[in-house]
Amino acid sequence: MLSRLFEALYNKVLVNIVVKRASFDIYIEILSKKDVVSHLQKSFDTLSVSREMIEYIQSYTKESPYHYIAVLNMSADQGAIVGCEKKKLQEFEEKHAVQYMCHEKKWAHYSDKEAIKMIMKSYKEIGCDYIFSPYSLLVDFFKDKVNGPTAMFVLMQDSFVTLAIFEQGELLYAEHLDMQTSGEYDDEILSQTIENDDNIDFSDQAGIDLEDVSVLDNMEELEDLDDFGDIEDLDSIEEIDEFSENKDLEEEFHDVVEEPSPETESSFNEDYQRFSLIQSALGNYYTDEETESQFIENVYIADGVSMSSDLKRYLEEEMFLNVYIRQTNIGTELAELVKMELSL
Repeated sequence: MLSRLFEALYNKVLVNIVVKRASFDIYIEILSKKDVVSHLQKSFDTLSVSREMIEYIQSYTKESPYHYIAVLNMSADQGAIVGCEKKKLQEFEEKHAVQYMCHEKKWAHYSDKEAIKMIMKSYKEIGCDYIFSPYSLLVDFFKDKVNGPTAMFVLMQDSFVTLAIFEQGELLYAEHLDMQTSGEYDDEILSQTIENDDNIDFSDQAGIDLEDVSVLDNMEELEDLDDFGDIEDLDSIEEIDEFSENKDLEEEFHDVVEEPSPETESSFNEDYQRFSLIQSALGNYYTDEETESQFIENVYIADGVSMSSDLKRYLEEEMFLNVYIRQTNIGTELAELVKMELSL
């Protein structure tokens, strides 16, 4: 009773840390009992935990003894597996040197033990109360969908694509895909393609044949993506007279034919990587001997990077997928997981 009274005198401070390629995003919520009284977010351009970042976090945590620091696990060596049998997981843990956690006794997510130790070491000065798997975030974000018919769920992050296939709450397949390790190969293919053909065309590309989806005899065709763009000829703007009075739209069309900026090219390359990673993962799912694969029709994407509309269009046109996108702030979703842990 005394501890609850003491707790009521202070606000709770939730600090949520999301690591990106060249920055750290800090999202902070301040709660009075169960109500959020304020929230703020700040980004630090640094490759590691900096003194400035530590001081910023401590300026809030020192205000209350009830502060909690959560980090999204950004390790490349993590994933999720089907089932939650203790013996099976213990064997998996010993074989791969991982740490695992069951989810509702149905499936488990895991991470490399050394990666967990490195995270704890990085935040030793300020402490780390929770290390969340991107799979926990993904499932909570789509909790209204994962218990439904078979579908693919994807969390788009700055450096990773976390993908899982669920049917009625049961995990069927999962991959955690690193964009940085796949990027060099993809960029080389993409640069060769652009040099060879200024007008990139998808007309000859191989997609998933609905009639052959049960067998998929030649999976190499799935992974052989030569191009990722379809740059239309917009030299004659007179052909779209009906849009001439819309200044914003005209500027959009002109932007297409201008020399692409470094930022545009970077976004284009990243979208290509995400597309090819999802395509490859879906091919792996269909050919996985341990999985009774079913045709995937719907894909739900938690977009934490503001991906382009082109990516959605190509997923739909080239892979015959119905794509549903929800924008998300990963920091706020981490805060929701912390509140679940604290029963707030």
